[in-house]
Amino acid sequence: MAPVIIKRIYKKDFEGTVLPIKYTTEEYYDVSLTHTESGWKTKFSKAKFPSPVTHTPEEYDYPDKLFQKHWKGAVAYGAFDDGKFVGAIELYPEKWANRIRVTELWIDEEYRRHGIGKRLMDIAKETARKRGARMLILETQSCNFNAINFYLHEGFDLVGFLSCDYSNADLERKEVRLEMGWFNS
Repeated sequence: MAPVIIKRIYKKDFEGTVLPIKYTTEEYYDVSLTHTESGWKTKFSKAKFPSPVTHTPEEYDYPDKLFQKHWKGAVAYGAFDDGKFVGAIELYPEKWANRIRVTELWIDEEYRRHGIGKRLMDIAKETARKRGARMLILETQSCNFNAINFYLHEGFDLVGFLSCDYSNADLERKEVRLEMGWFNS
C-alpha cells in the first residue's frame, strides 16, 4: 500500500458525496435509565449481542454525506490512496458554543487500523487549537463499539446522550446517540 495522502477537499468537488459508513459489532453499551424519587439514574454497561450486528447506509433514510446544506461553513479533509478516496473527516464550527463538531468521520473498511483515522483526528484537534475552540464534539451510537474505543483512545469522553434520537425504540435497539467530547486544554 502506497502512503495515503490527506488533503483538504472542497464543497464544489464533494458536496453530496455519500460516505459508505458500514460497521459490524459484537458489543455495545447498554443504556438503562431509571427515574427515582430523587432524580434519574443512568447506567452504561458493556454487553454482547447474541450474534454480530451490521449497520449499513442502506438502512437509513438519510445517509451520511459531505457538505450537507445545514452545515454551512463546514471544512473537510480526504484521505487518498493513489487517487482512490478512502477516508474523510468533516468539521463544522459551532460558534455559539465555541466548539467544533466532527460531523463525519469515515475510513474505508480496507484501510482501517492503519492510522488514517488518527491522522484525520489530529487535523481536527489542530483546527480546534488554532481557532481557540474549547472542544471537539461528535456523535456516535452506543452500538458502534469500535468507534467508541477509537474516540476514547483519542482522548474523547462521554459528554451526553439522547435515548430516543433516531427512533422511539433506541434503547431497545441498543442504538442510543452518544455525544463525545475532546477538551482543548
